[in-house]
Amino acid sequence: MDPRDAPSTVRPPTARPSRRAAVRRWVKEDSRYDLSSSLVVFLVAMPLSLGIAVASDAPITAGLIAAVVGGVVAGLLGGAPLQVSGPAAGLTLVVAGFVQQFGWAVTCAITVAAGLLQIGLGLSRVARVALAISPAVVHGMLAGIGVTIALAQLHVLLGGAPGSGAWDNLTQLPAQLLGVHTGEAVVGLFVLGVLLVWPLLPAVVRGIPASLVAIVGATTLAWALSWDVARVELPGSLLDSVRLPELPDGRWGAVALAVFTMTVIASVESLLSAVAVDKLKDRGRAADLDRELVGQGAANALSGLLGGLPVTGVIVRSSTNVAAGARTRASAVLHGVWVLLFSLLLVGLVEQVPMAALAGLLVYVGFKLLKLNDVRTARRQSELLVYVTTVGCVVFLDLLMGVLIGFALSVAVMLRRVVWAKLRVSRTPVAGGPDHWTVAIEGTLSFLSIPRLSRVLSHVPDGAPVDVELAVDFLDHATYEHLVMWRDQHAKTGGVVHIDEVSGVRGGMSRRGSGAVLPRWFAPWSSWQTTVPAQRHSEHDEAARPLVSGVQEYHRRSARLLRPVFEGLSDGQEPQAMFLTCADSRIVPNVITSSGPGDLFTVRNVGNLAPVDDDGVGASVHYAVEVLGVSALVVCGHSGCGGMGALLDGGGLDGPVGRWLELGRGSLRAFVGGHEVDPGVGSEVDRLSMVNVAVQVASLEGMPVVRDAVEEGRLKVIGMFFDIGGGRLSLLGDDRRGFAGLPEGVDVLG
Repeated sequence: MDPRDAPSTVRPPTARPSRRAAVRRWVKEDSRYDLSSSLVVFLVAMPLSLGIAVASDAPITAGLIAAVVGGVVAGLLGGAPLQVSGPAAGLTLVVAGFVQQFGWAVTCAITVAAGLLQIGLGLSRVARVALAISPAVVHGMLAGIGVTIALAQLHVLLGGAPGSGAWDNLTQLPAQLLGVHTGEAVVGLFVLGVLLVWPLLPAVVRGIPASLVAIVGATTLAWALSWDVARVELPGSLLDSVRLPELPDGRWGAVALAVFTMTVIASVESLLSAVAVDKLKDRGRAADLDRELVGQGAANALSGLLGGLPVTGVIVRSSTNVAAGARTRASAVLHGVWVLLFSLLLVGLVEQVPMAALAGLLVYVGFKLLKLNDVRTARRQSELLVYVTTVGCVVFLDLLMGVLIGFALSVAVMLRRVVWAKLRVSRTPVAGGPDHWTVAIEGTLSFLSIPRLSRVLSHVPDGAPVDVELAVDFLDHATYEHLVMWRDQHAKTGGVVHIDEVSGVRGGMSRRGSGAVLPRWFAPWSSWQTTVPAQRHSEHDEAARPLVSGVQEYHRRSARLLRPVFEGLSDGQEPQAMFLTCADSRIVPNVITSSGPGDLFTVRNVGNLAPVDDDGVGASVHYAVEVLGVSALVVCGHSGCGGMGALLDGGGLDGPVGRWLELGRGSLRAFVGGHEVDPGVGSEVDRLSMVNVAVQVASLEGMPVVRDAVEEGRLKVIGMFFDIGGGRLSLLGDDRRGFAGLPEGVDVLG
């Protein structure tokens, strides 16, 4: 029977299971996880949905409608399966402003239009464009929203009414404190106290959502003490609250701006939340952001049609969903179902909740949006000005203006980083001669920097020797002309100007074109020291000058970058591999393996030999395997090896070098005898070098300390050959029969 005719037991990679099979699999494997997590998210979402409706100046039921639609519609259609959507604190200021400007019915129409626009953007596959906003702006926007919510709800918590803006709420707060209503204040502070203390309780207790405990506890307290406090008022059942949106009566420009504002903020918050959820989960594919935008748009369109708040992906609910063990999108959908059932069957319980309790919850939520970690991140990324400006403008102007100002400032900061060169001038006293000046220029050197560059160069006295160090990634023609003109003018005063191009840029001072210049820590001295002025190292003799110049270059550019690495290595080394290679100056192990300090325990000798009876190599191997515990022993030969050439010539082997190379006679005999590693093509020296690597690998594997470690599975012996002319490494196969080239991106040492 032809094997191709046998029935296949493996599903083709592109085939998808049927819907019925997927349901059976969910019931069998994932249902218990999704059911439990959906209940947890439902308990978190209920009080938040009510509170956000209050903060948005919307009907209370609008929050419940949005929670149901967000959970079911966005859960089914979205591209982030574990993300939970619903009304979000990030849109409260937007919605409250629209309600005040247009009324609730028109705001619902704006929500529908924003949803349709989101669907169009998702179908256009431009979702990732929404991520091109500085995190400092997004975090500043959320912090500003949080501060505004907290300031407004503090008045409700104290039994009063919020003012018309953040400034009014701030200035009127002292008077509100003097006229506090005891019942409301106790209820609100009780909620705040529970939310603040809950994270300190044992893990078993923290499994119950803190917001649920706080709201239920405050409601019970107000009912038990029969306090006359304002409570949630509902017009009837959830179905009674459903109403169609209304078109605006004129002001179409303002409405269009409102639709754009809601679309941008809702999309950015949802997509950032989806990306954050990807980081939290430990299984499944990354979110499809375009599909997520379509799902969010569909949810917003339906929520607006039913009289609900706008919907976004909410990181608080989503992170709770992941932490509770959700496996599939069914968890988000079921959470919406539970909200719907509760709203239809137990609506009377909602009307018992004191408004001050929701205010306490919103004050807590508001201040939670102001995260200290975001401030630290903005400061570390030099974007604190953007963050603070965005917060201030959102709080004291309005949300859209704050975001636009923050975005414009972030772009300005970015442009400054790109076009703003770092300029430094320093003076070094020289005994018996004029002071030596150094002008260091880093970054992008464009015509925008010419005024500052001219001012810095003016500090150099006429006739003084000066080094101009160009560590730039771009040099435009205008700046080039300015530097050339200054150099020629300074030379006329008797000064000597040395322009040192540390980095290669198109159209550099040498005008050699676009050929890249290697970083100094890779490049040979000959490629950059030939033009170093003699007066810079006049106190050193000719032999020491290259070394001293290299050390000074290290101190100027590399030491500060590597200092944290060396500090971490100061207490000891834990290298990954011992690297035995030739003493040839053209072989730089750290360069050809892209390794750094502490990675390789390097041993070098002429011909990269590993004789069993040599104590020098043997001691290094024992120390590497037994003391340092390396996981690999590497023998690396190379093309054009002088030691192998001397072995082939058979002469000139007197003295220490000759006695040492006698230890390589075994490799020569193997080569002459037709060792299977010999490729049979190429120069005899290179072929012998390859055979020598295989012989030395076998020699190492014969050492007892190496043999035992290999048998225990804690060590591997590796052979390599470096083609100097081609700049490429080949790896000796595990069968020791030949070398194979390494494709780019393959890790050899782990």
